[in-house]
Amino acid sequence: MDLAELTLPAGIIVAATPLGNIGDASPRLVHALENATVVAAEDTRRTAALAAALGVEITGQLVSNFDHNEVSRVGRLIESARTGTVLVVSDAGMPVVSDPGFALIDAAHDAGIPVTCFPGPSAVPTALALSGLHVGRFAFDGFAPRKHGARITWFESLKTEQRAVCFFESPHRIAETLADAAEVLGDRRAAVCRELSKTYEEVRRGPLPELAEWASHGVRGEITVVIEGAGDIKVDVESLVEAAQERVDAGERLKAVCADMAKTYGLSKNELYDAVISARE
Repeated sequence: MDLAELTLPAGIIVAATPLGNIGDASPRLVHALENATVVAAEDTRRTAALAAALGVEITGQLVSNFDHNEVSRVGRLIESARTGTVLVVSDAGMPVVSDPGFALIDAAHDAGIPVTCFPGPSAVPTALALSGLHVGRFAFDGFAPRKHGARITWFESLKTEQRAVCFFESPHRIAETLADAAEVLGDRRAAVCRELSKTYEEVRRGPLPELAEWASHGVRGEITVVIEGAGDIKVDVESLVEAAQERVDAGERLKAVCADMAKTYGLSKNELYDAVISARE
């Protein structure tokens, strides 16, 4: 099929852009960049440079659509999409996935505007595939919390998470984040994937303490981390009684505490409730 003969449909196209290797640009992305009515870009300069590198000219209107202005852009872009094609791109990877685009796509669905996606590069599945860890089931958590206390709380919530967890981190925080992960999760296996698809792509795998030590010497580039899930955890009811009572003493309702902990550990909430009551007698 000759893409040059195709007419882009009215509506919104969400398209993935290369993470670093220009060869990952899909033919449909190239065609859309050249023919869309409006190109809504996270950074217009980077999108213009991408088009130039691909050897195409953006003939439609090129507008910015980033974190701090995307909500104000929605109305105008929705109107453009009623009769023309609005192409939504981020700097690298898939829009909406920890990148701008959600506000527009959400509004487009509500307004009955057709939305489609041109698949392509994304750091999340790329890192999962390269990690060499058990990632058949995974959760994506965007960027790790910035502050130490919040990170510790977040990692505490992953102690019993049986799915692998994937997240982004900046190079100047990665050492502290891995150190916090090691403190809470111990020797859990993980992979640090940096500069994916680029010349200096690197995947460093190992126990969290080992990765924290490695990162303490400095890590550069764009980083995606994958931490393996906790696996099957066997917890008996009696070992949770004290923790449940502490939450009740702090002001929570016993039934709510038992329901929450039973869900976390895969136990019977009634059995845990009875165990707490028995311990009081």
